Amino acid sequence: MEDRKWYAVYTKPHCEKKVADLLTRKGIENYYPQNKVLNHGIDRRKIIHTPLISSFVFVRISLEEFTIVRHTNGIINFIFWLNKPAIIKDKEIENIKRFLSEHGFVKLEKVDVHFNDVVKINSVPLVEQEGKVVSINSKIIKIILPSLGYIMCAEVDTANVKVIKENHAYLREPLI
Repeated sequence: MEDRKWYAVYTKPHCEKKVADLLTRKGIENYYPQNKVLNHGIDRRKIIHTPLISSFVFVRISLEEFTIVRHTNGIINFIFWLNKPAIIKDKEIENIKRFLSEHGFVKLEKVDVHFNDVVKINSVPLVEQEGKVVSINSKIIKIILPSLGYIMCAEVDTANVKVIKENHAYLREPLI
C-alpha cells in the first residue's frame, strides 16, 4: 500500500464531530482539532469545545482510500490546490495538535500567506516550535500554518524567540 498523507476535507456546517466519528468507524485515521471557548450563559460561564477550523476534518489516507472518504455522510469534498487534493504537511498537523494541547482559547486568523522569517521558540510551552512569523506585537507572536493559510496566535516573550532563517522574499504558498 502506498504512503499515507494528510488531506483536509470540507464538511457540511456543524458536522465535523459526526464526520470524524464516521471516519473512525470506517477505520480511517482522522483528526478533528477542537478549541476551548468560554461560553457566556445567562447564569454562568462554561468552557465548551468548538471546531478549530469550521467545517474541516483532516484525514490521513492513501490514494486507494479517497473514495471511502468522499462517500462518507457529511463530507462535501476534499480541499483542492491546483486541481489536486491539497496535501497537509505532517509537521503542520503535529504543530496543531501540540499547540492545542499546550494552549487553551487559541485564536485562529485566516491570512493571505507569504514567506517571512523562520523562527524557533526557545521557551516552554512552545519550546522548539518552528514557524514563520508574520507579526510581533508586545508579547503576541503570530505563527503561520502555511499549507492551511491560517495563523495560530499565542503569547510568547519575544526574548524566547530565535531567528533561524531570514527570508525576506514574499513568495506565495498554497492556500486552501
